[in-house]
Amino acid sequence: MAAVKTTSDTVKQIHYLAGALKAPRITEAAARLADQARDAGWTHEDYLAAVLEREVSARNASGAQLRIRAAGFGSVKTLEDFDFDAQPAIRQQISALASGAFLAQARNLVLLGPPGTGKTHLATALGVKAAHAGHRVLFATATDWVTHLTEAHRQGQLARELARLRRYGLIIVDEVGYLPFEPEAANLFFQLVSSRYEHASLILTSNLPFTGWGGVFGDQAVAAAMIDRIVHHADVITLKGASYRLRGRGIDSLPSSRITTDGTES
Repeated sequence: MAAVKTTSDTVKQIHYLAGALKAPRITEAAARLADQARDAGWTHEDYLAAVLEREVSARNASGAQLRIRAAGFGSVKTLEDFDFDAQPAIRQQISALASGAFLAQARNLVLLGPPGTGKTHLATALGVKAAHAGHRVLFATATDWVTHLTEAHRQGQLARELARLRRYGLIIVDEVGYLPFEPEAANLFFQLVSSRYEHASLILTSNLPFTGWGGVFGDQAVAAAMIDRIVHHADVITLKGASYRLRGRGIDSLPSSRITTDGTES
């Protein structure tokens, strides 16, 4: 006569199988849902689906947190925390971008505006959204990206590094224009942009209009070619107003170029 399996034996087997599948949370979900399933008269299929749904949800949440930590954000920001009352004109555009559709289309986003208007916050928040959607993301300032690419070039690994970076669904380049680049650095940055053109997305933030980028990259031709590739498939959003850091301090504005809605300086 076959031995009768007890509830304890079954629990032990679930624990073992969950461990073998490297899904230890299944044990907890199975135990937590068992009484609910019995009381509600769930079918075996309903119970199994509920347990697996908990595991998938937990894995997605865990994976998103790993991707967020690996992205290198200075600090994690969310769209829910952004003060759209200070930037009401962009609310609809940002809401549409939050769906992540631009990533599937390898489109770019450029955020222009004076310091303190929320460019970095929005870039980070959209990066966090992308990480939650399963995309790999990397964040760094323009200066840090150039430093990284310079080191790869020095080691003779630039082509390999650009190919590796192209596997990331989103790269965020913060603070374009805060410091000018030497010609070699500008060329390296141009190669980063070119390698991702029509393959994967970029988000760039800058306090300068596009007309000021020639001074940043030291060459109007290089800047024009770069801008051409960036904006060919891109949304360009201009933020306006005074820095949120100055609110309540009696300072109306900081020295900055006035940027029009089409990204030109006036």
